[in-house]
Amino acid sequence: MTFDEVMTELKRLSNPNKKDLAGMARYGINVENAWCISVPKIRALGKKIGRDHELARKLWASKIHEARWLTSMVDEPDIMTEEDMENYVKDFNSWDICDGMCSNLFDRTRFAYKKAEEWAGRDEEYVKRAGFVIMAALAIHDKKASNGPFEKFLEICKRESTDERNFVRKAVNWALRQISKSRNINLYKKGLKTAYEIKEIDNKTAHWIANDAIRELESEKIKKRFI
Repeated sequence: MTFDEVMTELKRLSNPNKKDLAGMARYGINVENAWCISVPKIRALGKKIGRDHELARKLWASKIHEARWLTSMVDEPDIMTEEDMENYVKDFNSWDICDGMCSNLFDRTRFAYKKAEEWAGRDEEYVKRAGFVIMAALAIHDKKASNGPFEKFLEICKRESTDERNFVRKAVNWALRQISKSRNINLYKKGLKTAYEIKEIDNKTAHWIANDAIRELESEKIKKRFI
């Protein structure tokens, strides 16, 4: 499909109304340029289109919220460059776009581990969130990876656990929990130990991250996976 054809289809699927926009905003989604299209409909369109790097860049440049969501399913991770990733991440202005790009696209690139570590140390809120979302996504999707990179990610979670910004602290918590519960017994033990170490930090954000992670990791459901 051409760019014009895709935008025409997005327009057809759209239903921008005050009630739905208000609902999105309540969940912390930036509704500027939003057309109110459900994610399942966007995913279905993405499958129909397939991967197309040039189309993805045009969709992103449109600044339409749902077109940017579609970018995460259309761009080609195998040919993306670090420059492409930096050009995308600097435009992040909503957590759902951040999460979609990281878990549908960025985690499949050859730069995923490098960018996760690098971005987690950056100051910009959505860039930092992106680093931790990539960590969480890699924990699920990269089945062949060794423990080493994830042990380093756990150290980074601890280091950044005092960042009180909502979209950062939730991403740190997400990465900590996902790494700990999705891989193997050694990472489970390491992750739980890290959570308790974070709990010892004299900071209310660190306490929230740790307590929430410990509650899940020590639940019977998670323990049965490993013990």
